[in-house]
Amino acid sequence: MRDRIVIALLLGLALTTMAAFMGVNLRGNIAFALELRGIRLAALVTVAIAIALSTVTFQTITGNRILTPSIMGLDALYQFGQAALVFGLGGLGYVSLSPLLKFGAETAALMLLAMIILRPALKSQMDLTRMLLAGVIIGALFRSMTSLIGRLIDPQEFAVAQRAMVANFSSPMIDLLLIAVLVTVIAGGFLLSSRHLLDVAALGRDTAIGLGVAWNRAVMIHLLVVSLLVAVSTALVGPVTFLGLLVTALAERLTASRRHDTLFAVAILLGVIVLVGGQTLLQHGLGQASTLSVVVDFIGGLVFILLLFARRIR
Repeated sequence: MRDRIVIALLLGLALTTMAAFMGVNLRGNIAFALELRGIRLAALVTVAIAIALSTVTFQTITGNRILTPSIMGLDALYQFGQAALVFGLGGLGYVSLSPLLKFGAETAALMLLAMIILRPALKSQMDLTRMLLAGVIIGALFRSMTSLIGRLIDPQEFAVAQRAMVANFSSPMIDLLLIAVLVTVIAGGFLLSSRHLLDVAALGRDTAIGLGVAWNRAVMIHLLVVSLLVAVSTALVGPVTFLGLLVTALAERLTASRRHDTLFAVAILLGVIVLVGGQTLLQHGLGQASTLSVVVDFIGGLVFILLLFARRIR
């Protein structure tokens, strides 16, 4: 009963923020403004769904509630792919690439490298300290390589790829919206269909294997889906390190159940509220006094530190 009440309240709040996003300060050509805001709203909702689903799933297969795909360096890997394309093709060649072709190639590379880098760590069930250290090293490695490429090529060409390296919720990549929505729907449908398997996986590796879960196969498949969703969110708005951690931490504290259908629903609704509501407030209430990515990462970083201290106290 409590979870249903929480979901109903969050759904009402999410719909309210979406209505505010569409209607606040609406003037001029109403039809054009509504179309533009509708496209941006669809992008924000898609990002919220992708980040929420990927983070909850990643925390389940890693066996702890602090790690996220972004903390483990997957978004830094995606950024490196952008810079590498500019380095190899030049600024003009990069711009000339089809957005769908570029998204497909980068997503495939992200999924492949995620399997190479993260799967051995997940199979060996590294402890939290070494997992965090691995994530920091992976992220630092790819950010350093991206910085190196920025120094090797012409600054004007590197500026072409920089848009993808800073989260921008006010100007999402509209060209990729259709494919992003399609990928998110397919990946989300798969994760919802495997929610019972994830419920068992949340009990721990040994228990899940004892209950009949093919652990290595499950980890591989779900890690690929997580990588796909990370690519979707990063391609649309850029990297957001702590949004997933923020919404999943809040979802766990608002729900009495640990079932994944409930966690998925609450985390998605919280993601929509944070992104759509935050963007509405900053854009129309505070006159873009700050950017949403900075606020989200600041609050999410504080939540990350609090979670670390809470684990140490226990």
